[in-house]
Amino acid sequence: MTTTELTAELRAAIEEGFARRDRANMQPTIDFFEKLLADHPDYPYVLYQVGGSYDTAGQEEQAVAYYERALPGLTGETRRKCLLQYGSTLRNLDRFDESLAVFKAACAEFPESDSLRVFKSLTLHAAGHKDKALATLLLVVADRLGTPEIKRYEAAIRGNAEELANL
Repeated sequence: MTTTELTAELRAAIEEGFARRDRANMQPTIDFFEKLLADHPDYPYVLYQVGGSYDTAGQEEQAVAYYERALPGLTGETRRKCLLQYGSTLRNLDRFDESLAVFKAACAEFPESDSLRVFKSLTLHAAGHKDKALATLLLVVADRLGTPEIKRYEAAIRGNAEELANL
């Protein structure tokens, strides 16, 4: 299937797979989505679900290949989620440079995504860039926590983030 549209039938099947998911025993979910993939070969949304199932099961090596196959055909919110999971999985596999590249591109594609920036900070931290990791989180705080107290110190928070990012 070359289209990236998610049909009502496929959406219902994916929801069914999630409804039956047991994080403590992911094999039935993996089997469910593998069967769905056999019925819909190379369909990006199903590839993403198979990858996510392997990822949740702790089988990151298998997940990576599914994410990579799914990404070119995904759009919108599903693409954002897949990029986050893919980048995070690369981090879990200690493939920090690749993870950072995924998060850099994903943050450029989805600049309003706080979750991408937070998970990018986790990769920065894991890769030993602790100052840049903290700077990234400080910017999320400055951008998103509009409390009077944060607003009062916003310039200082941003200044500290800039200083840390440049260390």
